[in-house]
Amino acid sequence: MMDKKIRDKKMMDKKIRDKKMMDKKIRPLGYNSFSCPLFSCPSFSCLARGIIAGDWRREAINRRNRPETSETEMRITTVLIALFVLRLLPSVFSQAPLFREAASETGLSFHHFTGATGEFYLPEIMGAGAALFDYDNDGDFDVYLIQGTTFDEKTKPGETKFPPPKGWKPGNRLFRNDLIPSGKLRFTDVTEKAGVGYVGYGMGAAMGDYDNDGDIDLYVTNFGSNVLYRNDGKGAFADVTREAGVDDPRWSSSAAFVDYDRDGDLDLFVCNYIDFTVKGVKRCFAPTGEPDYCSPAAHRPVPDRLFRNDGGGKFADVTQSSGISAAFGPGLGVTCADFNGDGFVDIYVANDGAANLLWINKGNGTFEENGLISGAAYGADGVARAGMGVTAGDIDNDGDEDLLVTNLTREGSTLYRNNGKGQFDDATIEFNLAQASFLSTGFGVAWFDYDNDGWRDLFAANGAVTLLPALRGQPYPFHQRNQLFHNEGGKSFREVTNSAGPALQLSEVSRAAAFGDVDNDGDTDILVANNNGPARLLLNQAAARRHWLQVKLIGVKDNRDGIGARIAVIRKNAQPLWGRVHTDGSYLAASDPRVHFGLGSETSVEAVGVVWPSGAREMWTNVKVDALNTLRQGAGERWRQ
Repeated sequence: MMDKKIRDKKMMDKKIRDKKMMDKKIRPLGYNSFSCPLFSCPSFSCLARGIIAGDWRREAINRRNRPETSETEMRITTVLIALFVLRLLPSVFSQAPLFREAASETGLSFHHFTGATGEFYLPEIMGAGAALFDYDNDGDFDVYLIQGTTFDEKTKPGETKFPPPKGWKPGNRLFRNDLIPSGKLRFTDVTEKAGVGYVGYGMGAAMGDYDNDGDIDLYVTNFGSNVLYRNDGKGAFADVTREAGVDDPRWSSSAAFVDYDRDGDLDLFVCNYIDFTVKGVKRCFAPTGEPDYCSPAAHRPVPDRLFRNDGGGKFADVTQSSGISAAFGPGLGVTCADFNGDGFVDIYVANDGAANLLWINKGNGTFEENGLISGAAYGADGVARAGMGVTAGDIDNDGDEDLLVTNLTREGSTLYRNNGKGQFDDATIEFNLAQASFLSTGFGVAWFDYDNDGWRDLFAANGAVTLLPALRGQPYPFHQRNQLFHNEGGKSFREVTNSAGPALQLSEVSRAAAFGDVDNDGDTDILVANNNGPARLLLNQAAARRHWLQVKLIGVKDNRDGIGARIAVIRKNAQPLWGRVHTDGSYLAASDPRVHFGLGSETSVEAVGVVWPSGAREMWTNVKVDALNTLRQGAGERWRQ
């Protein structure tokens, strides 16, 4: 009897040991694709039968009692396992990148310098700016990058906390794109020759042909006096700030050229931030006691400025008379569009920690601030957020301009959906952007169709402004990954950052983002300026198999580049696709004014209609798909809609 009990106990112990061993070897599906016994079992047939039957654990336990697998059974099993892996483990296979980082290989060598010495001066963490513009009118887009400096002239760059790399040059830099005529995307630094190497504490840039001479001019915002460069059309610029009357000695951020009075020339709107001074610097600390950058709430906001273009190279400050001075906050982002459909361009300003402002153009030279009553001042919770970047565009293809504002970590971006009459609702949650953006501090941003499917997607450049607890102890604990979202037919967005390729896996302190077709291949590329880091050029690889159409306007009665014009691509049996000519939006950035439309599988369109800033309407029917169409005002036929 005793011997039987001992035998029974030994058998029970053996069963327990076997069970424990199998529990260690066999994990639930999805635990770890490379620890599954599928990849280690010498005979797969038992597992294949278990997979098909839905009880693969039991089959795995009993596999040692099975006979050796035949060659035919092994082949069948191999096919079954391949199908299983393809269905449940797609991440183990490589995927073509949506964007490829190409700054270094194309000669775009630039490293932003903060001048930080450990004093935590707020301007250090807010730059840098960037711009895409065709300064030499050769048909490809050149790059302008904004640089920082030290706050004390006696401090040498090598004595700062983050010395610049070897070969670094001070001041802003202009890189000429040599794609035309060479046929190869390559940049050459022409800063000294062009005369635009301003040395100061730079912030952002705005682009526009303010004198209508056919050459695009450049406005640079700074912590300190701003600069207006007039393009002479021969490859050089002249500083005309004083004679034009557009300086602002305070801390300016984003700016925009806009024809708000519809007189045919470009006016200038300048965002101002706060009244920070080096002598009056305040000391702020992280919750754990380390020195950190202050929030803008530690300072007073500074009013924005509006300059009216009076012709002859002269501007007049109409901030007071236009009503723009009636409300202000710490302004960081600006975009201009006709939000209420009355034919006059309005101005939207993203404020950092205060209500965002929507300036409705009254059509008589004045504006009325309607942010609160329009639903675009706060989020759905009625709380002001840290607005930084802003973008406007038609994300649901209903013909009006929807807004998105990037905010701080633990606030998330805010999507304001337009009802077509300038009334907005917070649709962030509905479009699946609230949770995805919640842990990011966003700056540069744009709605743009990266895959040419006819729906505007979203890119956000991210990077913190105060110490991130998870990065504590790192030399520069502010870096975050940028994000890319795919538009799911105008109903929601799906984040595709993880599958977008190595360029979107970089974790840096990104600020400005400028958008345009840098290599002229029919898709939209992205120029990213990093704070205390290198500039990045993200070349689009995602849109090659879909059709597209680009439009460049030449104004005659209206401003030369048609800034503010609305363009419609008229399609058969489908709603028109609407776009807007602009260089503004994002954060501290200026982008390609050519309007890009993705067409998906469509190989033709019926026409392109243009609503000029003055309200004149024209239509062209001889437009080409998969090409840039240059449309001159007065050359089209009258468009009756």
